[in-house]
Amino acid sequence: MKLIDYNDEEQFFSGHVACGGCVEALSLRVILNTAGQDAVAVVPPSCTAVICGGYPFSAVKIPVFHTTLESGAASASGVKRALIKQGRPDTTVLCLAGDGGTYDIGLQALSSAAERNEDILYICFDNEGYMNTGGQKSSSTPLNAATGSTPAGKTTRKKNMIDIMAAHRIPYIATASPSHLNDLAAKVKKAKDIRGTKIIIVLIPCLPGWGVADDAAVKTARAAVQSGLFPLFEVEDGVDYTLNDDTKSQSVNDYLGLQKRYRHLTEAQIADIQADVDVELERLRQRSG
Repeated sequence: MKLIDYNDEEQFFSGHVACGGCVEALSLRVILNTAGQDAVAVVPPSCTAVICGGYPFSAVKIPVFHTTLESGAASASGVKRALIKQGRPDTTVLCLAGDGGTYDIGLQALSSAAERNEDILYICFDNEGYMNTGGQKSSSTPLNAATGSTPAGKTTRKKNMIDIMAAHRIPYIATASPSHLNDLAAKVKKAKDIRGTKIIIVLIPCLPGWGVADDAAVKTARAAVQSGLFPLFEVEDGVDYTLNDDTKSQSVNDYLGLQKRYRHLTEAQIADIQADVDVELERLRQRSG
């Protein structure tokens, strides 16, 4: 285990209403403290909105603007332009969204912001479903995962948001995990210093939605990375890929076995997932040189 190089700047308070053991709260704490005090958060409806809370009982020290589900990136763009007009071009504008507001309902606004290269830092907390409305599937839900709306398992693949946004040729997009907090903090710090649209997708194992034990969210997130199912990497300017962690020390079955949403899988289905992961990881290695 690596020592976590982290000093808390009291940007995120106790008393929030995240589930006990939720790693979104952990990730949010690291992100907010790395972003610093000169920042504004824009939050569409999501678990993040519930965790942050509303004025005057917010769990977040910086100003938070709650917006609609479909307009997260558009609202963040407007806030950034207003700050520039006020002579505050260096203030960081964070958009803190879930996968439903990123992969699905908010995709149009995000694509438009990326096409304009708006100077925002967009964070997607990817728990692979609509978890605070009943655990329904989103287009981020992986193949075969059981959800509230696909109890027998989702029949389609997870949308490849990284490649979709990389095709916009934005300056920076990356994946991150609460199991690798130094990596997460470093990517937030790097993104802060880049002008233009930056996106970081953070995998968030959902305790009730995935059927994960209350004390196993970090373990599950680490298994996702170390099995190659959720590799940590960066894409700069849409073409330059960097693989940050190539330690493949676990099998896909190790990861799937930690979750109830995959307990219906057959050995053949697990083997298919493993084969798919191996192919995709090799493709990423080749892209990363």
